[in-house]
Amino acid sequence: MSGHSKWATTKHKKAIIDGRRAKSFAKLIKNIEVAARIGGADLSGNPALELAVSKAKKTSVPNDNIDRAIKRGSGQLGEAVDYQTIMYEGYGPQGTAILIECLTDNKNRAASEVRLAVSRNGGNMGDPGSVAYMFTRKGIVSLPKNGLSEDDVLMAVLDAGADEVKDDGESFEVISEPQDLPAVRAALADAGIEYDTDEAGFVPSMQVELDVENARKFMRLYDALEDLDDVQNIYSNADVRPEILAQLDED
Repeated sequence: MSGHSKWATTKHKKAIIDGRRAKSFAKLIKNIEVAARIGGADLSGNPALELAVSKAKKTSVPNDNIDRAIKRGSGQLGEAVDYQTIMYEGYGPQGTAILIECLTDNKNRAASEVRLAVSRNGGNMGDPGSVAYMFTRKGIVSLPKNGLSEDDVLMAVLDAGADEVKDDGESFEVISEPQDLPAVRAALADAGIEYDTDEAGFVPSMQVELDVENARKFMRLYDALEDLDDVQNIYSNADVRPEILAQLDED
């Protein structure tokens, strides 16, 4: 559930509300298993695992589920599933760029399902590298405004390595290098500022503002991809303005 624009924040909130919590939990658990398999079960020595666990806890994944995932991933419960990370690239309505990050134990199944979802919902698959150059991997922390100003947030995270703070309508996004995420989270905690989500993701260098009809098509494509079990994250340069979102909500 990632896109790092206003529609992504809205989709994230709706996903929790509309009963997709179980699917969200499953994807977060899978991230923990992979991180534990690669770097071991010690959070202090495995930044990827620490980040995956932090994200799961922020989404209220039960601690027992998290502990089992760490043990399963690190091999303490027997043979762990061998997941592969695969990135697919494509195009959505109005020429929008899409990165589809999959975590799967069956590459052929993931490729087939992603291609089918994209082609059935008005998109086109792209060759490797066709849109990836438009994105940069960054650390992203999203937090509600709660009466805070952009300067309030910036002052709290500047010394922690944050690159910038973006005003995203109802929330702020703190952008940093991925390795600075723990320091940014700690700085927010020290300042008494609560945040909603934190992750290492892909930020577009430019955005494409969608009209109502293309925003509707994009949402259908996004939903179809998000429903796939192997899809972990979706990144796009699509930008749906608040007034367009309001029209879609009315529909």
